[in-house]
Amino acid sequence: MLPIDAAAHGSRWRRRHPVDKAVLGLGLTVLAISLPPWPGAALVLVAALTVLLGPAGVPGRRLWRAYRVPLGFCVTGALPLLVQVGGPDGFLTAADGGAVRAGGLLLRTSAASLGVLLFAFTTPMSDLLPRLVRAGVPAPVVDVALVTYRMSFLLLDSVRRIRQAQAARLGHTTRAATWRSLGGLGATAFVRAFDRAARLQSGLAGRGYDGTLRVLVPEARVSVPFTAASVALLAALAVLTLVLEGPLS
Repeated sequence: MLPIDAAAHGSRWRRRHPVDKAVLGLGLTVLAISLPPWPGAALVLVAALTVLLGPAGVPGRRLWRAYRVPLGFCVTGALPLLVQVGGPDGFLTAADGGAVRAGGLLLRTSAASLGVLLFAFTTPMSDLLPRLVRAGVPAPVVDVALVTYRMSFLLLDSVRRIRQAQAARLGHTTRAATWRSLGGLGATAFVRAFDRAARLQSGLAGRGYDGTLRVLVPEARVSVPFTAASVALLAALAVLTLVLEGPLS
């Protein structure tokens, strides 16, 4: 199981309805990309961090391990705005206002990423996907997503076991051995994935699969107080941004 998925299953908000958490997490994401980067996105970033580390109870180390990947993409996307190619001053020069644009983009994307992580760290996919059928998503699409979700963990587990076996047989002692082990890892994982898919299809056929996967979904109701508090927080962030935008700009 991936660390973020394990954290979602053990979250304090695990028993809450996904709609409650979507209003808060995805609402913060929408604010991050729609409000001015300063101070709007900065306020959203602080609010998302506060909720994640506070009420949601996400451990800081685990949050950082998940956040550093999208943060790397955010930084990589902002860096090109600092320079311009071509022009009278040379082939590569500093862009006018590049630092402001890069900082604004970094604030927007990093805050939006935290909003998405808030939803991901508190909502297991096994709770979310079955409910999408009630929201109007076609059942075959949800079934494919469920099977893909399940198969991804099996594939990752197979890759981990193969790597451990290769390491136990000194398969990573030299560069040449590492490349051979990598090739063997890819080939074996490919074959095992098809084998597991075939066994899964046979198992479903033996259980009378009629085109729909029926799974038990934990009972949960939309919490009006929680949703109202989330909407109030989002509205407060928007109003505070409008109030501070003039003095800080």
